[in-house]
Amino acid sequence: MTILVLICIVLGGLLGAALPPNLTTHLEALTTGALCFMLVGIGIELGSQKEAWLRLRCMGWRIMLVPVLVAVGSLGGAVAAGFFLGMPIKEASAVGAGFGWYSLSGVILSKIYSVETGALAFMTNIMRELISFVIIPIVAARIGNLAAVAPGGATTMDTTLPLIARTTDADTAVIALVNGTTLSAMVPLLVPLLIGL
Repeated sequence: MTILVLICIVLGGLLGAALPPNLTTHLEALTTGALCFMLVGIGIELGSQKEAWLRLRCMGWRIMLVPVLVAVGSLGGAVAAGFFLGMPIKEASAVGAGFGWYSLSGVILSKIYSVETGALAFMTNIMRELISFVIIPIVAARIGNLAAVAPGGATTMDTTLPLIARTTDADTAVIALVNGTTLSAMVPLLVPLLIGL
């Protein structure tokens, strides 16, 4: 998956540089359609996880502390990094509020704020996902199963979920699913809210 993501980015960049501007006019509609298709796929995947949802009910409300703490840590880290880079707090926090969902956060910021900030969100959140693939097994082995959920952010409901399931246990995989679902639901709300401050 990591190699596939990198190949797609490089191919997209090469196509963007090579294509005449009049051929990219429908890119926004294509991006929105692809995003909607992906969201339907995620909904189908979540609906099919019946056994996971039964275990989730047994865990209780405390499971929601995980995505809340991951969100607070992500936003705090983004604002701290933005401070050292001289970025305004609203831009740094909006980029961090992508929680690893590069396709959505980048598109939102490009549409409502600026293409540059959208590109930064895209690259930042892609790097979060790529780094997650490397460090999740290390965090699981050295710190613990629950800590292994944090690096992936929103991706723990899809791309990093198989890795978490393989390096931890079934209960942690359910927590990861809830974490990713909750953070994914927060992205379209928090990104516009924070960039509008």
